[in-house]
Amino acid sequence: MSSDDELLDQIGPALSRLRRRTPASGRDLSRNLVLNVVADAPGEMTVGGLAAEMGVAQPVASRTVAACIADGLLRRAASQADGRRTVLELTEQGEAERTRFATEQRAAFEDITAGWPKEERAQFARLLVRYTTDAGAWSRRRAVNER
Repeated sequence: MSSDDELLDQIGPALSRLRRRTPASGRDLSRNLVLNVVADAPGEMTVGGLAAEMGVAQPVASRTVAACIADGLLRRAASQADGRRTVLELTEQGEAERTRFATEQRAAFEDITAGWPKEERAQFARLLVRYTTDAGAWSRRRAVNER
């Protein structure tokens, strides 16, 4: 096996460790995930769509959404495309929470990579953002193909 193959085999465990070491409580991670999925949706987001995007069962997504609504981070609204559907929207407080969490994550990234050369930090950030963008597109393609 080549050294590149060995390196690529380490991606899964590395992503798992990264998630475990994110500087936040499990509740913050769940809320942040929900808020980001709703904010990043290319169109309207429903609880069912959220469940699919998060890869969880609809009851799990419903409980998480209910907690976010209770905390004032999300609200339910009528769909502009189909008034019979209910969609999720971020509240002003939800946007503020998203910003707060992003600020904490940036500070952690800067602290963790403080010893890295500036160019490597920027390159890693660019590649990580690109990876997550491409992963989102990959996930949407898979969902369409599974229908």
